[in-house]
Amino acid sequence: MRHFALFTAMMLLTGCASMGDLGIGNMGDLGISNLVDQLSDKDENKVDEKEIAALKAVPEIPLLWKHSLNKSKIAVFSPIYENGAVYAADAKGYLVRLDSANGKEVWQVETEHKLAGGVGAGYGTILVGTFNGEVLAFDEMGHERWKTRVTSEVLSQPQIDSDVVVVRSADGRIFGLDAADGSRKWVYQGPTPALTMRNSAGALVYRGAVFAGLAGGKLVAMSLLNGNVGWEAAVAQPRGVTELERMTDIAGLPVIDDQQVCAVAYHGRVGCFEIADGNQIWARDASSNAGLTMDSINVYVSEDRGAVVAYDKRSGAMMWKQAKLGSRKLSAPLLVRGELLALGDAEGNVSLLRRHDGSLVARAATDGGAILSRPEYISDGFVVQTSNGGIYAFAVQ
Repeated sequence: MRHFALFTAMMLLTGCASMGDLGIGNMGDLGISNLVDQLSDKDENKVDEKEIAALKAVPEIPLLWKHSLNKSKIAVFSPIYENGAVYAADAKGYLVRLDSANGKEVWQVETEHKLAGGVGAGYGTILVGTFNGEVLAFDEMGHERWKTRVTSEVLSQPQIDSDVVVVRSADGRIFGLDAADGSRKWVYQGPTPALTMRNSAGALVYRGAVFAGLAGGKLVAMSLLNGNVGWEAAVAQPRGVTELERMTDIAGLPVIDDQQVCAVAYHGRVGCFEIADGNQIWARDASSNAGLTMDSINVYVSEDRGAVVAYDKRSGAMMWKQAKLGSRKLSAPLLVRGELLALGDAEGNVSLLRRHDGSLVARAATDGGAILSRPEYISDGFVVQTSNGGIYAFAVQ
């Protein structure tokens, strides 16, 4: 019966591939990867009593403050830290500025739009996107600067560098907008496979270039100035018979340093590439719909089925694996002060791991809402936002 259910789910999803919108929004709040995981291996989802007891015995991460916004059933929001403030938004259209030291609300704006992505910030500009494809820009006092429209809903955080705002829309396009008035400077059209994941991954802006992971397992580097493509590289190649099996989207942001850029694909691989020309340095089989981060030694990947894996940055050798965090779905990890990684999970917990061995150092619960976006750095620790609208800031000593 389990195999029949999995086959039925695959056939339904493949059939949907000819009927327009193929994002996981059609599958409710679970998403394609979670649906298949639940149908194919329910027994592996069980956490034994010893693991639960071990998690409960871990020290608690100190809570700095918390704030509440509205719930979100589909959109994944991430707060952002900029100039001593935390900016956050919700699906009902509220945008707030909070004091990062104590969580007190400085101002609140009702945008009168159904927000779907954000928040982005930089150069005194605060950015959010909507389900109707609008991009809204505000100043640090909450006054609207401009509004423009792209071709599809904006599910990710807009990015800004110098005088260019980079926005990714759900139809695979990446836009370069003028930061002064929102007018279009350039647009890039990515590949559009028959079946794609609905995800909130945007684009990474770094030193005059834009790096983005695409549907179909491609990583692209382009000019921030005009959108011209410098190179494309294959992180993963589609494999399998059905469209579901062949889905290899890069669902998280790439990570970068001065020499290399790394990305991970769903049902594919994790790999690192030379910045200058996209030549592959190394690649290993992996699968993630969350993302990764990198320090001077390792690449850290939140893989499917609830494991965090560290790969040697230069060779790709696996250094350690942490698979006992009590959840099958994790956020991308964040590097925090000292030798720690912070990440959230689908049950609303946050965890701190040691970078050198993956051991669990501390843990805390929030309001039970899923934490699907990477935690955000603040000066005293990090902050997360749950699907229930809770914004929690934690101290890291």
